[in-house]
Amino acid sequence: MRRTSLTRSAKRSLTCAVAAALGCAGLLALPSNAAAAAGDLAVQYHAGSTGSDQAEPWLKVKNTGNSSVALSGVKLRYYFKSDAGSPSYRFACSWAVRGCSNVTGTFGTLTHPTATADRYLEIGFTSGAGSLPAGADTGDLQLRFHRADWQSLNQADDYSFGATQSSYANWSKVTARLDGATVWGAAPEGNDPTDPTDPTDPTDPPGEGATLFDDFTYTAYNDPKISAHGWNVRSNSGGPGVPGATWAPENVTFASSGGNTVMNLETSTAGTGASTEQTEVLTKATKFKNGTYAARVKFSDAPRGGPDGDHLVQTFFTINDLKAPMADDYAEYDFEYLPNGGWGEPSNILYTTSWETYNPDPWQAVNQHTESRQSYAGWHDLVVTIDNNSIRYYIDGQPFGTHDAAYLPERPMSINFNQWLIDLAGQPSTTPRSYDQQVDYVLHVKDQVLTPAQVAAKVTGYRSAGTAFEDTVPSA
Repeated sequence: MRRTSLTRSAKRSLTCAVAAALGCAGLLALPSNAAAAAGDLAVQYHAGSTGSDQAEPWLKVKNTGNSSVALSGVKLRYYFKSDAGSPSYRFACSWAVRGCSNVTGTFGTLTHPTATADRYLEIGFTSGAGSLPAGADTGDLQLRFHRADWQSLNQADDYSFGATQSSYANWSKVTARLDGATVWGAAPEGNDPTDPTDPTDPTDPPGEGATLFDDFTYTAYNDPKISAHGWNVRSNSGGPGVPGATWAPENVTFASSGGNTVMNLETSTAGTGASTEQTEVLTKATKFKNGTYAARVKFSDAPRGGPDGDHLVQTFFTINDLKAPMADDYAEYDFEYLPNGGWGEPSNILYTTSWETYNPDPWQAVNQHTESRQSYAGWHDLVVTIDNNSIRYYIDGQPFGTHDAAYLPERPMSINFNQWLIDLAGQPSTTPRSYDQQVDYVLHVKDQVLTPAQVAAKVTGYRSAGTAFEDTVPSA
């Protein structure tokens, strides 16, 4: 979804594919029409376009095994060589028998570039894609991608491209993984997707880097420890949100849940700007840059009472200030859940968005995003890692999106949670209603990329030691 039509007040915290840190044990190159690694899947490829305006890898996945396969466990990688200037790319699904809303596409960067590949497009499936019975195939996946600036691209030097593939046939230059194991295809030399250095695999425990951890064991929004620990519970006016809305610090509360204290952000409205109260909690310091960010967040699809349907945004994000329109040192990295849609979406959708910059008037945005159109009601473990190569988003331990180096931060940021209304068009009723977003903990480890499993282990370590708060991250 392009957000070039949004106002800044509708966006302030706009929040795939596994990224880059891949290993060196590549599979032996196979002829392009040969049977690839033995397994339960085969990938067929058809070149939808041989032109220069966009690449169109059309794919089918066939189940060659004896039992049904859940497509949510399948990942495909199409490898290509980025064009001069290392531009960013955008993915789209033109047609899919299983439904384009059930197909995801994100970009990653190869750790070991070759003459024909330094990037990949990873294709995944949501649970809505269902299962693939033995002997069946997915039907058409008519996919495409293009340069973000819509300049010409060169497919001729792309590892996975086959100019003469005018009909579907087995194609070993597109790899397939099933539940994390490679079952089809040969990656470019030195880039085996299942090498143990893949960032989704367990690795040795991380060192003791500078860390912020908060278990949110507070009593109320005005608990003195909140400010002492570097948090600001917002009360000042301004965006994002509907005109006339206020930010109500008293609506940030704390309660016991599952043996832990959780922070609750309540946002309420009676269908007017004056009746709308939004909530936000953010760090006072802007001292966070590269490393790992994690939080356990509970999203809500429905209000506690009253009519449903408001265009609500529930978030976890990092951000710094825009010093001038289109300033290139702006940065923002978002998880944003819209339980009732908004920004042109009709129903629930989760975005992760990495921002380079924007111009508030006239609106112009430079960002990269990944989205999933399904319900995310309930508790979720959210992780985003930032190193010198890419930004990687994970949800519940699974890769969700990988964004390009063009969107890496130049300046430190704050850490934020907020819940707000895009507009009042989703539910015009004047009956009062309120929505909850809860936060269990937040973690940042400076300059270290942790796997989701390492994040969980680190949080468990803090809790086992009885440590409710720690901040050793130096000032920027």
